[in-house]
Amino acid sequence: MDENLLIVIAGPTACGKTSLAIQLARYLNTEIISADSRQIYREMSIGTAKPSAAELSAVKHHFIGSRSVTEYYNASLYEMEVLELLHNLFKKHKPVIITGGSGLYINAVCNGIDDFPTVDPAVRKKLKDIYRETGLPGVQTLLKQSDEIYYQKVDLNNPQRILKALEIIEITGKPYSAFLNGRKKKRDFRLIRIGLDLPRPELHERINKRVDYMLKNGLLGEIQELYPLKHFNALNTVGYKELFSYMDGQYTLEEAVERVKAHTRQYARRQLTWFRKEKDMKWFHPENIDGIKDFIAHNSVNNEC
Repeated sequence: MDENLLIVIAGPTACGKTSLAIQLARYLNTEIISADSRQIYREMSIGTAKPSAAELSAVKHHFIGSRSVTEYYNASLYEMEVLELLHNLFKKHKPVIITGGSGLYINAVCNGIDDFPTVDPAVRKKLKDIYRETGLPGVQTLLKQSDEIYYQKVDLNNPQRILKALEIIEITGKPYSAFLNGRKKKRDFRLIRIGLDLPRPELHERINKRVDYMLKNGLLGEIQELYPLKHFNALNTVGYKELFSYMDGQYTLEEAVERVKAHTRQYARRQLTWFRKEKDMKWFHPENIDGIKDFIAHNSVNNEC
């Protein structure tokens, strides 16, 4: 195999991506790039289901625990850093594996993301203040008034996406949708996309068991340690925000845990919706390792997959 080849292993949370990626990396004698927008933060371990010490020692991983929750980070920075890393990895390994459930991060590496103007911190603060004062409905209304096209396609329950759009609108005077050209950037590697999925009852059972496992293994202690940092955006995420609310007295522990499980199931559904848009994604049950190996072998030659 002379060409640069990036194997994408994607899928919903708790579907078995980490285990499969490690098996394949050992089989292919390569390394793993994490495409998990939460595992990148070093303070978030139990609640993000980071690979264990044994798993990390079995295969070299990149972008696990490499940032602090107090640092600003986004998909554009991730794209730049991963492309730089791939330039070096492809000198030693062909293929390289990238795995995770963050569709935006994977898309940034595979296709590139649109270039946006730099945001003025004062504008960001102004919009965050509006969000604090008016809540999600307030910024949703602002977006609808400013950019009806993007309003119709954005996840309206994701305040970060809405605020990002409003920032660009505020500093440019143009609709955010005008910057979404959707053109793919040229890459010096070919892709094989593997999606992992399993029957809904099985996935939901895995999610529920994972949450229970996290609690038994110290998630509440991790939440207590991170409580003083809860205002940072990285911690406004499933599994953390519900338990922060428990610590604030808004829910009982039982109620908070059930919310974590329900919100994680909803998140998994959104992940699947995102990844199913990729027409060249080949879907497998995570335990079909032989089928996945055969698919990779068949598509590792110089033909388009």
